[in-house]
Amino acid sequence: MPRVLAVDFGERRIGLALSDPTATLAQPFGVLERRAGKRPPMMKLIAIIDENDVDRLVVGLPLALDASDTEWTTTVREFAAKLAARSGLPVSLIDERLTSVMAERAVRSLGLPRHEREKKERVDAAAATIILQTFLDREKLGVEEERATPDLPESAEAANGAG
Repeated sequence: MPRVLAVDFGERRIGLALSDPTATLAQPFGVLERRAGKRPPMMKLIAIIDENDVDRLVVGLPLALDASDTEWTTTVREFAAKLAARSGLPVSLIDERLTSVMAERAVRSLGLPRHEREKKERVDAAAATIILQTFLDREKLGVEEERATPDLPESAEAANGAG
């Protein structure tokens, strides 16, 4: 069954979370490392999407506390649009304010030794999991999320090979 992949796009790491086949539960899927000043590892992301039968993507949108866009928000929107174009899949954007704080608390509550719970990779994957679970829960309630690219008419989607 198709799954949903969430991406917590960061400057150094990209946290990932994957839904179960019923798109009900989110689970951490790991982290992709980024090198400073380099392009995101798009080919690795596409491989993960293909290998895991992903049919929808969610990208955390880092809005300012007052819900306005920041310079980083613009970068993430651009990444999400490129991901949609490269994967041919719909990409939803979901507000990720405070998910890092929630993720740090969740990781701390696991009772792991200090050196394990302080690993940034664990927090990034947990943040992606929170983003995905929020998306899945909201979807069950019928809440619409922002799309990385505007919906295309069916004929345009078919012409672009996305239909």
